[in-house]
Amino acid sequence: MKTLIFGLIILFNSWTCNSQEIYKRTLKLMGSRFDITVVASNKVQGNTFIDLAVAEISRIESLISSWDPKSQTSLINKNSGIKPVIVDLELFNLIKRAVQISKITDGAFDITYASMDKIWKFDGSMTTMPLKATVAQSVSKVGYQNMILNEDDHSVFLKLKGMKIGFGGIGKGYAADQAKALLKKQNVEAGIINASGDMNTWGKRPNGEHWKVGITNPLNKNKVFALLPILEQAVVTSGNYEKYVMLNGQRYTHIIDPRTGYPSKGIVSASVFAPSAELADAIATSIFVMGRDVGLNLINQLNQLECIIVDETGKVYYSKNIAKENFKNRK
Repeated sequence: MKTLIFGLIILFNSWTCNSQEIYKRTLKLMGSRFDITVVASNKVQGNTFIDLAVAEISRIESLISSWDPKSQTSLINKNSGIKPVIVDLELFNLIKRAVQISKITDGAFDITYASMDKIWKFDGSMTTMPLKATVAQSVSKVGYQNMILNEDDHSVFLKLKGMKIGFGGIGKGYAADQAKALLKKQNVEAGIINASGDMNTWGKRPNGEHWKVGITNPLNKNKVFALLPILEQAVVTSGNYEKYVMLNGQRYTHIIDPRTGYPSKGIVSASVFAPSAELADAIATSIFVMGRDVGLNLINQLNQLECIIVDETGKVYYSKNIAKENFKNRK
């Protein structure tokens, strides 16, 4: 069986062994497709485990949603430029980690990206380049440096009126991590939480083999050029090959550089392997903004992170520590 999500093919070759079976459910959560897979003894147990994961993902959505006017995230945004907002320790720590990633990536990832004015359209309606002044104005309120995090009372303050935070580049990965952690506490031996390409795994398949993920080239989806075993690891593939606009002969994609307001160029797919989906999610987005060379250089300096990048010509690039035997005869 194959499941194809954003350049990832999850391979299930053996479904039953030693009374354990694989159970899977696909549903819409956090506005995206989630595929939840668990290894269990029977259907009732499998469905119970999946229900637990769904409840946990829904809980996180309520915590980080900027659409729910009652959420703590919405309260932070409503009080930007006015006063700090005290939040739960869980949300405070998530925001703090997001700021740390912003620093590591020199702002290529920025949790305050939600402050951007939406001036770029990728639905075919945009026919001319926006003015430079308009682009500059669109990111005038973006900047993680203008956030004040108070460790004493777990409060968050956005200094500029109209500033906003959002979890679009990290939220689904965090949800996948938390669902995995909850199921492991319930002694679920193995499974996969796949949040529209933000995938976290644990354990092994019922036949004792590792879960495997196939990486596809978005410009040639009929071929898998990398087949990788994954154990207690997350992999996230971000792609911008479907949402873009052509202006003056240039291809501009939907991933916007929060520092400049201009769309990213040059990369069509980035797959990041990391200990957590939260981290892989944020870094995968950052690579588009930073570009191929800077992105690879960053990954090569970070422990436990690896990546595969496909540029807009279809050429594939690998970080230095990915096992090359996984790519033999697959390009």
